[in-house]
Amino acid sequence: MSGKSSSPRSAHEDPGSSKRRANAPTKPSNSPRNSTNSQRRVVEEEDRNEQSPLLHPSDSEDDSEADVNSPLGSDEWQLHKGEETKTLGYLILLTVGQIGLQIGWGVETSYGSPFLLSLGISKSLLSLVWLAGPLSGVIVQPYVGIKSDRCRMRWGKRRPFIVGGCIATVLSLLSLSWSREIVGGFLGLFGADRESSGVKTSVAVFAVIFVYVLDFAINTLQAGLRAYIVDCAPTHQQDTANAWASRLNGVGNIACFLAGGADLPKIFPFLGKTQFQVLCAIAALVIALTNILSCATVHERDPRLDGEPPDREDGLLHILADLFRAFRRLPPQIEKICLVQFMAWLAWFPFLFYVTTYIGEIYVEPYLQADPHMDPEKVEELWVRGTRVGTDALLVFALMTLLASIFLPFIIAPAFITPDPSGNGRASTALTPTTSISGSGHLKPQSKKWSAVRRVLNTWETRIQIDSLTLRRTWLLSHFVYAALMWLTILARNVTFAKIIIGAVGIPWAVTMWAPFALIASEVSKRDAIRRGLIKPPPTVEGNLLASGEDGAVDQAGVILGIHNVAVSAPQVLATLICSLIFKLLQKPRGTPGDTSVAWALRFGGLCAVAAGMLTFRVGESAEGVRSNR
Repeated sequence: MSGKSSSPRSAHEDPGSSKRRANAPTKPSNSPRNSTNSQRRVVEEEDRNEQSPLLHPSDSEDDSEADVNSPLGSDEWQLHKGEETKTLGYLILLTVGQIGLQIGWGVETSYGSPFLLSLGISKSLLSLVWLAGPLSGVIVQPYVGIKSDRCRMRWGKRRPFIVGGCIATVLSLLSLSWSREIVGGFLGLFGADRESSGVKTSVAVFAVIFVYVLDFAINTLQAGLRAYIVDCAPTHQQDTANAWASRLNGVGNIACFLAGGADLPKIFPFLGKTQFQVLCAIAALVIALTNILSCATVHERDPRLDGEPPDREDGLLHILADLFRAFRRLPPQIEKICLVQFMAWLAWFPFLFYVTTYIGEIYVEPYLQADPHMDPEKVEELWVRGTRVGTDALLVFALMTLLASIFLPFIIAPAFITPDPSGNGRASTALTPTTSISGSGHLKPQSKKWSAVRRVLNTWETRIQIDSLTLRRTWLLSHFVYAALMWLTILARNVTFAKIIIGAVGIPWAVTMWAPFALIASEVSKRDAIRRGLIKPPPTVEGNLLASGEDGAVDQAGVILGIHNVAVSAPQVLATLICSLIFKLLQKPRGTPGDTSVAWALRFGGLCAVAAGMLTFRVGESAEGVRSNR
């Protein structure tokens, strides 16, 4: 089920070469471990049997044949030798945990606020509660990233943290949704009245604590899953793997919205008494199943092959100090992407925070203009209907995001070109090669039927691809499209037009959920492949350092993705402060017509998106510096 397949290099070897490799003796997996070298060989053999995506450097025989047999020239062959192309099923299993992750985030962010308000928590305190998100993103993900980079367990670097984060997230969701019953039942043992103010306060405190616990747990899970993709997908399939992560994120998002609109306690009375309890139970179940499926079917490369990690202190302060040092020594491409992300998420947070309120303002505006002195009760009822309309707009947004994440990867040119085994051109990075590897390590051909299907799909995909539309250029365009849509709100005077705008925003959002992660993953994977000798480094000082393995800790997926998440989370606090200032200057009393404060907060986001687009011009293409080695 792990999608076993061959390295692309095998498809270009002459029959004699393949025969020599097939008949070559293999080292038994139970060879004695009498020395360090023999132990390393055994671990490598075990790793091959697990079909690790990060394979080992090719031998001299392959090197001598590469330039002759590659139809695309020596540079593309050097890019791919030693890395096997993974099947579509493998990539889906690798990223399926994103469904559970997104449902978990969706339940917390979309339905957590009403639940906390029902416990008596004020709106002013609620804003402090939701600081848990950016705080955990800034602290937890970098910490988990560095710790997992240093992990040397047989299971792998990331799977222990995925499993731990999964268990903690499931327990946190269930504890949060059953706060009343847990605290009330416990204090009831001592004779406390469940309706007393003391018990209600204790319930609220318990719930707030578990919001923070949940955020820390789900950030641990997210950090592990993102690094898992980088480590387990080959360099030339990082774009495809992250595209599937984006698609499955969209599936989880839509599933969350659809579930929230149903009467779940009536459908699943055995999962809980309230809508929030059943939602959390379903989210916990999906998180557990998807992550168990992924971890059980996709095996990481054995981290023991990397040797012992750097001898450094593991305390929080020491790791934060290591993070600061890594930040100062970021690879140039990663640094540019993080700078773009800071401005981009400063643009996106006003939309993500206030889009429902924006639709609600447009909905209630004509009613307030018709009756400026409407009773407060009717105003509140009107806003409830407006919020429901805003939720419908979010469903349109989620559907458009999913459609865009499905379609866009087919028209965007891949960053890395996989040689076509037939010698007739390039092959898709997403499809299965024509050979697979048996459990013993020998090559075996796949069926002629599948080969014919693959050729048809490759031809179709190649025809609709726009060669000049690279992933980096798509990301650049998405910033300007988002900015234009935010300023188009000036013309929105009715809910229908506003819904069209919100739906269209799903396209740049799909790119935002895909492009930067794919660009970072490609860069990290490329640098790791250079260090392992799988591809030839560019003839630069930095390339020589990579080839020598110098400063490798700064290039590992965990620390890089942790720093990237700081660039994503930190703008949330700044965006909240700026939007608060905009509201203070422009907001009118509730029930007063003509309030456009939220719309201007969105337009501020549009200005930040323009800045992000300008910064994206500095970002290089993900394969730059590797293809030029002729």
